[in-house]
Amino acid sequence: MINGETEYTKTDGSQREIPMFGQVYDALKTQYAATGHMSKYVFCNQMGQPLDHNNVTKRVWYPLLKSLGLTKRRPYQTRHTAATLFLASGENPEWVARMLGHSSTEMLFKVYSRYVPNATRMDGSAFERLLGNTTRKEQHHETA
Repeated sequence: MINGETEYTKTDGSQREIPMFGQVYDALKTQYAATGHMSKYVFCNQMGQPLDHNNVTKRVWYPLLKSLGLTKRRPYQTRHTAATLFLASGENPEWVARMLGHSSTEMLFKVYSRYVPNATRMDGSAFERLLGNTTRKEQHHETA
């Protein structure tokens, strides 16, 4: 929605289905239970109309960040957080790229690779172990 009007995505390629994870689904059901009788919108104002993005950002989003002691950032930037968390948890980069609406993983790696911590210990040690195990196996077969 932009200025109260439903808008199409920037490009046809941006049209995509995004999976809804369980916690999100549960939260939306709870919200709909509170507002479903007022409007076709899950999130609406007291008149049943869609929320105004600027109003929510200024009156809810920024004050929430401040109260949590977090750096001020636009709501749009949460997509970067999601991408980083998906990658850090080991999700397939091609899947993450599709979720973000990228046509390839090139942009994904260009933008996000520096933010992904080495949480999976992908630092070459797995390859070293493979080489070490292969060498030991070969040595075992040679001596047997």
